Amino acid sequence: MDTQHTSVRPHAQSRNGGKNHPQRRTCGGVIHDNVRHTTRFTVVGNHLAQHAELSLLAIGLGVHIQSLPSGAAIDIRSLSARFPEGKARIAAALRELEAHGYLRRTCERTSSGRIVTRTVSCNQPGRTGGDTETEPEPVKPKGPGRREDKAPRRALPAVPQPAYPASDLLRTAIDVLAGLRRQDPRLLLSASDAEHLAPGVVAWLERHVPPSAVHLALTSDLPPEPLHRPAALLAHRLAAQLPPLPPFRAPETPPVIRHPLHNCEHCDRAFRGPEPGTCGACRS
Repeated sequence: MDTQHTSVRPHAQSRNGGKNHPQRRTCGGVIHDNVRHTTRFTVVGNHLAQHAELSLLAIGLGVHIQSLPSGAAIDIRSLSARFPEGKARIAAALRELEAHGYLRRTCERTSSGRIVTRTVSCNQPGRTGGDTETEPEPVKPKGPGRREDKAPRRALPAVPQPAYPASDLLRTAIDVLAGLRRQDPRLLLSASDAEHLAPGVVAWLERHVPPSAVHLALTSDLPPEPLHRPAALLAHRLAAQLPPLPPFRAPETPPVIRHPLHNCEHCDRAFRGPEPGTCGACRS
């Protein structure tokens, strides 16, 4: 058992000394040649740059918006003039960013009564610039007669967003929402609920749906039980029953106007014109 076999060839030793190093790639993949920025740069989170659900156009548009200074115009018309993508693709990318929390668009009424759209860019969805780490407050003991804190109000469902939120359509949408309570008193809405629902009504109006039809769609077949959150029900209907876009129709060419024949009062030649008189040769 202790005899050594000298005729057996010795085993080759591993080049890495017995350590199992992972195989390194020698080709393929990106190689970064980075230089540290000192001026004119923007810090963008990987949660946006490497988002798993956003389209490439939405990611690029989100990075562009975060690089702009406050007050820069980011409406659809300005962005389509800046980039080669059309208005429809840019509007879809803006809706993606809004759905994932990178944009907040609200309708506000100015002191002059005009309704404007305010857009807020969020570099970290779900957080605001005023969030700071503070020590937790001590738990207050519950005693007789002490009212417990109310649970936070749930956010309303998202509503369709219009492609062009024109001010006249927004005013019409507010009027439609304000008139719902005349049909059913349970549909009395607050100002914040109306501002949330107004873009969804504008999306219907853009599809050539008259205000009376929008009113009927929101008030027909309501449940008989009390409505605890009427704004949530209206938001669901605006999204679930959104009609399709109308078919494109080319503008009709105006018909050719053929004036009747008249005889010239000077040379007795026949000419066409709206009224009797002289022909073109005699007038010149």
